[in-house]
Amino acid sequence: MAHTALGGVIGVLWLVLPGVTAEQERHEVSVSAAPAAPALAAEEDETSTGDLVLPLVAAGAATAVAAYGYTRRRRRTKARAAPAGLVPPARATTPELDRQARRSLVAADDCLRTSREELGFVEGLFGTESVAPFTEAVRYAEAELSAAFQLRQAYDDNPAAASRDTLDEIVARCVDAGRRLDAEAAGFDQLRALERDMSSALSHAEARFRELTGRTSAAEATLADLRERYGPSASLLVSGQVEQAKDRLVFATDGLNRARQSADLDDRDRAVLRLRAAEGAITQAEMFVDGVDRLASALAAAAQALPEALDEAEAAVVEARERLAEGTASGAQDGALEGHVSRAEATLAAVREEAAAGPYDPLEALRRVALVSAPLGAVPGAVRLVARGATDAADGFIGTHRGAVGAEARTRLAEARRLLDRDPAEADAFARQARELAERDVRAHGNPYGGRTEHANGVAGAVLGGILLGDPPDAAAETLTGGAPGSFGGPATRARRGIAS
Repeated sequence: MAHTALGGVIGVLWLVLPGVTAEQERHEVSVSAAPAAPALAAEEDETSTGDLVLPLVAAGAATAVAAYGYTRRRRRTKARAAPAGLVPPARATTPELDRQARRSLVAADDCLRTSREELGFVEGLFGTESVAPFTEAVRYAEAELSAAFQLRQAYDDNPAAASRDTLDEIVARCVDAGRRLDAEAAGFDQLRALERDMSSALSHAEARFRELTGRTSAAEATLADLRERYGPSASLLVSGQVEQAKDRLVFATDGLNRARQSADLDDRDRAVLRLRAAEGAITQAEMFVDGVDRLASALAAAAQALPEALDEAEAAVVEARERLAEGTASGAQDGALEGHVSRAEATLAAVREEAAAGPYDPLEALRRVALVSAPLGAVPGAVRLVARGATDAADGFIGTHRGAVGAEARTRLAEARRLLDRDPAEADAFARQARELAERDVRAHGNPYGGRTEHANGVAGAVLGGILLGDPPDAAAETLTGGAPGSFGGPATRARRGIAS
């Protein structure tokens, strides 16, 4: 702001001083050389016009410099005021700032996911209107984080051409997203009022738990049916999800029982923590089950859409053959088109044969049809179905394994979402890459709690899923069998252990 004020003063002085000088000159002329007034007046008009040009340019430059400085200082001020863990180190090197940007994206995405999940429970209790301010905060955080991920994707695409300002902006947007969620955390706790009455919240969670237990059994039957009806690759994306849903339900059972016990003993703080942990586990179990149901619907839709997609692709092949026969393509283009056509013909014939023989993977078949059609200028409309399925699968995997997934996978997922409607084929590629990167992160993370009896009640999955924040302590069996559960809020409030006063 000081630079802004200084720029304004400089501009005013430049504008005022020529006028003062001209006034003095006019006064002297009127006293000592009155007969020459007409000629001097004309000369003064020309001089005063010229005198104004430089001051205006200087004032404009000063204002631009001041505005630029203010923008940069505002971004740095945001970073300095940010919660611990999201602030880049002073005079950080570019690699340090890059690592900080990655950590900021992961932290903000985790906060947003946890907030969205707990908000779903509260909306089920109090209705849409009651949670409107919190829904708006989540939407604001979603928009800020989406912009941050887009910046990160641009940075990853061409890091040599990117600047430190891009990394600064990523951190600043993550800070804004977290700060908005933090601002609503106290009001969120007041709405829940768990310190006064937990009975309705516990009953609601237990009802969802019972419903989900039935859905999990149904999902197990659905998965078995998919394996019989389609090719082995068709159900690969949801392999193991029923078992993971059961694991989260085991953790939820323990959490709900302990929450009731703590509430009966009037230990409200501990009861709230256990309830929130149980709610998080129920939400993730539901995500696993939803993934199986979505895949079943997507496979059925893909099987129905495949014949039309094949017809579209074969029509594109015929048109391309006609162009080759007419000689409208030449040279390298002619050779490239011939190669595309040959590959398309072979792929389409193979897909038709596989579909007729069965069982096969309809989604993968559609993907192959789309890939060979694209160089011929015709992408089947059904490819959006493929892209959406891949994006949903990647999102579900990252959400239920977020304790181990880094920024790269999350960035590719965000890019897949952004491109889903405008370029579904590209979105599908980004979604598949996001899933591969997330699986790599989970493999690298491993399961450090496997085989330990104190963590046999689903705690390893709860930590991996980000339900419990941090590593479980040795004496956890007495409390939550893990760290504090996440809750609605940003980095400063998400791990709060207390309840509203």
